[in-house]
Amino acid sequence: MMLPVALLAGGLATRLRPLTQTCPKSLVEVNGEPFIAHQLRLLKNKGVKKVVICTGFLGEMIEEYVQTGAQFGLDVTYSFDGEILLGTGGALKKALPLLGDYFLVLYGDSYLDCDYEKVVDFFIHSDKQGLMTVFKNDKQWDTSNVIFKHHEVIVYDKKQLLPEMDHIDYGLGAFSANAFQAYPLNTFFDLAEVYQDLLKQQQLAGFEVMERFYEMGSKAGLDALEQKLMKRT
Repeated sequence: MMLPVALLAGGLATRLRPLTQTCPKSLVEVNGEPFIAHQLRLLKNKGVKKVVICTGFLGEMIEEYVQTGAQFGLDVTYSFDGEILLGTGGALKKALPLLGDYFLVLYGDSYLDCDYEKVVDFFIHSDKQGLMTVFKNDKQWDTSNVIFKHHEVIVYDKKQLLPEMDHIDYGLGAFSANAFQAYPLNTFFDLAEVYQDLLKQQQLAGFEVMERFYEMGSKAGLDALEQKLMKRT
């Protein structure tokens, strides 16, 4: 059973300016097409059927391009932050009526070529409210922020970094709607807070992914992603 996917595409993308001053990050051209086209085709190939795009800054441009998602073989709907940006957590809270009881989450600048079905199966059988995928990064492609031992997330913190951290939050999460119950609607909060709260409550499963992540949130990441996509074609 494949879960619906929430795609977080509401950020300001300051690291990619001036590219993103008049164009949302999801529509930045990568190998001749807006990035989101590559991302949605990947999700379709992984068995995903339904996608909810959480948008903020210039979100109407994303909707104009993707429309219903039919061109990608997907059912795509939209959840807009509104006048005030809600952050990654707040955007998901607002989108819950469109997502249902269980769903996957990934960021609008990530290209994650892993086995989504295995992630979903592990999450469902974990009986936890959330799941974080992790990758043994060893500080290679970004800042490691997770201690992962014995198949469990022991520590996750993006601000207080520890020498023992050799894994990183891969960028693909799974959640039950109940994981967001305690957070107020239409209020700014970060998805990292949800992960940390679930970890404290022993409600966070961890799943190690072996395929490296690709992202287009920085110029270096964009270059690596272009090389990856060229090999796929």
